[in-house]
Amino acid sequence: MTNHQDIPTLFQTSTVIFDGAMGTELYRRNIFTNRCYDELCLSQPELIRQIHQDYADAGADVLTTNSFGANQVSLGHFGLAEQTADINRRAAKLAREVADQSERAILVAGSIGPAAASEKATAAQLQAAQAAYLVEGGVDFILFETMPDRQAIQACAEAMANLPDTPFAISFTIFDNLESSRGEALECLLAPLPGTARQPFAWGLNCGVGPDAMLSAVEKAVSLTPLPLIVQPNAGTPKRIENRTVYLCSPEYLTTYAKRFTDLGARAVGGCCGTTPDHIRDMARSLKPLTQKRVQIEHVTLSESVELKEPVPFAQRSKLAYKLANGQWLKTIELLPPRGFDMTSTIQKAKTCYRQGIDAINLPDGPRASCRLSPFYTAMRIEQEAHIETILHFCCRDRNLIGMQADLLACAAAGVANILFVTGDPPKLGNYPFQISGVFDTDAIGIARVQDRLNRGVDLGGQAICPQTAAVIGVGADPNAIDMKRELRRIREKVEAGADFIITQPVFDPEALLRFLDDIQELGTPVIAGVWPLASYRNATFMQNEVPGVVVPDQIMQRMASVESREDQLAMGIQIAREIVQRIRDRLAGIQVSAPFGNVSTALAVTNA
Repeated sequence: MTNHQDIPTLFQTSTVIFDGAMGTELYRRNIFTNRCYDELCLSQPELIRQIHQDYADAGADVLTTNSFGANQVSLGHFGLAEQTADINRRAAKLAREVADQSERAILVAGSIGPAAASEKATAAQLQAAQAAYLVEGGVDFILFETMPDRQAIQACAEAMANLPDTPFAISFTIFDNLESSRGEALECLLAPLPGTARQPFAWGLNCGVGPDAMLSAVEKAVSLTPLPLIVQPNAGTPKRIENRTVYLCSPEYLTTYAKRFTDLGARAVGGCCGTTPDHIRDMARSLKPLTQKRVQIEHVTLSESVELKEPVPFAQRSKLAYKLANGQWLKTIELLPPRGFDMTSTIQKAKTCYRQGIDAINLPDGPRASCRLSPFYTAMRIEQEAHIETILHFCCRDRNLIGMQADLLACAAAGVANILFVTGDPPKLGNYPFQISGVFDTDAIGIARVQDRLNRGVDLGGQAICPQTAAVIGVGADPNAIDMKRELRRIREKVEAGADFIITQPVFDPEALLRFLDDIQELGTPVIAGVWPLASYRNATFMQNEVPGVVVPDQIMQRMASVESREDQLAMGIQIAREIVQRIRDRLAGIQVSAPFGNVSTALAVTNA
């Protein structure tokens, strides 16, 4: 068992993956709703143990006991009131056995649902008895689930009065209007409990709605409480198929929203009705590399003798900075570092770009979680041998904060001044999703803030750096983000962290980019638009379906499909890219044109138009 005092800290510092629905799994195994699901802990313990094992194998950090309705009144409806203690203790022991046999740390949450009682005092008494039995069985904390209103929430706190050493969390249900069944708003439901009542270590939102409706609730809830938030939506809206209730939400769909929940600030995610081990497996694979103890770089403690220096004047930091400062049009081309270590071809391409008047070479850092030659080494060689500046992409996936800070100092020592900070694609997107783990100590906002401090002569530990760095800080943006409100919030946070310029994802819809520029106009930060000349219809299909953050409109797909030969499709891709640049040019600081498949001539056909 985990030390009870460590549980609140764990939820404050890590992203925790809960399991999914117990009832859904029992229903899938032909245990129908006329049975008492809680009693199965006694009559079919291997079945319950196997479901816990399936969730543990899927990657869940928390197993929830099969005891949701195991209070004396609810069990009494099945003639099982006298077995209340045995059912709860056995429910806890079954989950405990699976957790203890795991090679990694897994918590056990004692599940308690709403008590079927009309009086609050009676509800608290029923839940207090159930909680005591679950603690005797070995749970790490109590999880009150699906509470319908504020009265039920208060009863939960009262139920824990006699268990002062046991942590507990309270999760409640809201509906599409973001209110309880009694019409209570989130502000009421999440308010601190009154008087001397014990406070939960975390709040939760579960059941009631699917992922999309839950997103709005999470966005509001995180601003209303300092406590960790547990989010467990249903797997979409249930459908009736051949007299069975079926949830049709795919694991990938639920994971997409789980990422948004954690980005908004949720500390734990899982699933309620309709979620299965497949949903939790996809969620764990995608979220754990992104969220393991991510550090928020907001405050750096300075030594008493250290003072922040004035940064090097922006226009003096690089040729790129000089052009940005003076409003001169920038032309940059993106080249990928080689897969091996032979730099010959890459240097020749960079020299060609220099002769054609290109201002800088963009160098991605492990794009789509692929393994290539170090972009830092590639940048040094290009700047030394091709005499053209680079924009080094710097991602947070592969190094901890100590390593990242060391690399930023190395950039300063080598004279690589232009750096684009990105969070980075998770390893799951690459060729080794199961062998490789991401680090993600922080994200693009956090590391930009570290670089801004280095530019002022102070490192992450508050120690003086002499001389100070003079990096030009770039950040990424997605003008086609599904959650545009979040994207705009993060862009503003990136600028507050010290961003000097913005580079967008490849733009195929000029109007979407122009709307995005309108939304961030007040920031005054120069924007460089990503432009991708499509090499073929197949390339367009790949970009539309498999590259995160890229939206290729149907009209462009139709234009690419309107010509048959590979040469004509390439010409069409170049023409479309030129039209996009022409439409957006007067609103931008410049363009970053990708060289598809390393073909620099294709990119130059766009920049030189």
